Amino acid sequence: MQHPYFVVPGPPILLPLGVLLMVVSWLVLRRRAQATPLRLAATWLAAWYAVAVVGATLLPLHLSWGTAPEYFRINPIPFLHVRPRDSALNVVMTLPFAAALHVVFGIRDKMRVLRFGLLLSASIEITQAVLILTVHDNRWAETMDIIANVLGVYVGYLAFDRLLRLAAVRRLVAAAGPPTPEPTPAAEPG
Repeated sequence: MQHPYFVVPGPPILLPLGVLLMVVSWLVLRRRAQATPLRLAATWLAAWYAVAVVGATLLPLHLSWGTAPEYFRINPIPFLHVRPRDSALNVVMTLPFAAALHVVFGIRDKMRVLRFGLLLSASIEITQAVLILTVHDNRWAETMDIIANVLGVYVGYLAFDRLLRLAAVRRLVAAAGPPTPEPTPAAEPG
């Protein structure tokens, strides 16, 4: 017996999402008087990176009903079933994350970047687990993915930190990034 299913394709969701993020970022930067061409390009590139992550991790969405959830697709135990190709792809997917946080939001602290990477990865895996349990999606929710994603964020952070040693890269990042706050004068004792 064939069970009913429905596929939510990626492009009809991802393309409008990307355009929406571009428009919102342009409006926000324009309102803050920061809409320089380089700043817009960096923000739009980060927006399309976010769209690509959503597409790679959640779409296409395969919905079905009338069947039991496939619990084997949820693996909370790390290193139990390692799929090397998936782990490598998860590392590669999150390599640009630290650079995007640095350039778009000015987040430079290593531990803060890693916490954001962990939060992103856990959010993705929890969403995938909920989709598996509720609409019987065909994704996998695994702790190994979280480990691989955070490893990718860390390697990306180290690589970007190394790149920032080059004066030309530092100038480009400074021009594309958020303005650095002016130091506040120290109050006189008194």
